[in-house]
Amino acid sequence: MRRTLLLLFACLALLSGCGVDADQELLCRKLIPAFEEDSYSAVSARPLADDARVVRLDYRSGGQARWIACRFAGTATEAGRLQLTGVATDRSGWLGEMRFAMLEQWIRIKPPRNDAAPEARFLPGAHTAWTPWLFLLQQIVNAATVACVYGLLALGYTLVYAIIGQINLAMGELTMLGAMMTAMAAAGLGLFGLATWPPALFAVLVLAMGFTAAQGWTMHRLVFRRLRGVRSHTPLIIAVGMSVAYQEGVRLLHGARDWWPTPALADRHDLIGDGAFTVTALTSQLAILGLTAGLYLLLWAIIWKTPYGRAHRACTDDLAAAELVGVDVNRTIAITFTLGGALAAAAGSVIAFYYGGVSFFTGSLIGFKALAAAVVGGIGSVPGAMLGGALLGLVETFWSGYFAIAYKDIVAFALLTLFLIYRPQGLLGQPRGRGD
Repeated sequence: MRRTLLLLFACLALLSGCGVDADQELLCRKLIPAFEEDSYSAVSARPLADDARVVRLDYRSGGQARWIACRFAGTATEAGRLQLTGVATDRSGWLGEMRFAMLEQWIRIKPPRNDAAPEARFLPGAHTAWTPWLFLLQQIVNAATVACVYGLLALGYTLVYAIIGQINLAMGELTMLGAMMTAMAAAGLGLFGLATWPPALFAVLVLAMGFTAAQGWTMHRLVFRRLRGVRSHTPLIIAVGMSVAYQEGVRLLHGARDWWPTPALADRHDLIGDGAFTVTALTSQLAILGLTAGLYLLLWAIIWKTPYGRAHRACTDDLAAAELVGVDVNRTIAITFTLGGALAAAAGSVIAFYYGGVSFFTGSLIGFKALAAAVVGGIGSVPGAMLGGALLGLVETFWSGYFAIAYKDIVAFALLTLFLIYRPQGLLGQPRGRGD
């Protein structure tokens, strides 16, 4: 097993690629003066998590945080990498056909201002012996945020499965609810000029986690508690029904449009460089890593240092025996669903603040990928959930940087398939000894 893991990580190291395409970033940067009368500064670029063809630039103009997103016909390794197909801004979202056509005409006749030319991050033809390793390090930095999203949601899956032996497929929709609440609350904060104030952002996070924690408790009380002991596929089918109900409910209440919160903590920091390539990280990435580590440590303390944690471990070992010795099983499972809902909301808040583009469909694919991460790490194992999220984040980021983005999801679920065939209990999971 150890040899297999070493071989797997060695293969991952070979998949390193570049970050944002420098030419795409430059072309998108030239569009900023079309929307800004004032000078702009502090420009940082990143690809969107769900579409590597989109480059998003965060900048400041007139004392306010702004962003512009450019969609291209292909990624850095595909045809059409410099063919612009769409533009969005924080003011109006994606431009319609007429405004986009006018913008294309503006590009042809308007020379770009150069009042915010940044220091070069990547100089073609100036590679050193360290450049490939710096590329690898940049991909690891980029993968960390994706891994945090998958890891937090995978924790929700694994906590519930460990205690009842059933998968709650509606967990992804709790992430969507957390992301939508975060986006709407951020829009409200923007009206008071607090959209980038850290204490206000933390309050939004707590609000979103509290709301989805209540949703998780409600799911258990109204649905899963009534289905405990059912050995058919009924709980799984009902979970799918709840997932669809959440999606359609949010779509009917808020529409199908995307929400784009104001980017927060978007300052760029240079970590290390060799003159040809500089590894960078955003303040938001560091904050996300800190948040994820803090929540994981808090969960560890709850599981190992509290009466609930002892009850949870007892129910995980044998639910019927725990009930026989006086453990309040209903209360323990309800708290577990509550914790799972809160962790799902934390993942949703990360998606909203860092990636943007939140809609009623946000939790669908994210939920399935987080479930894959939980299975790979060992569903039922808390450390395994974080390990699976990290592994899936690395695979997706490296693949997106080096190969065609269209096959990213295929690779993610192919990894799940291989683990289900050759190691169904995952990396850190154990075969279940009871009839769950």
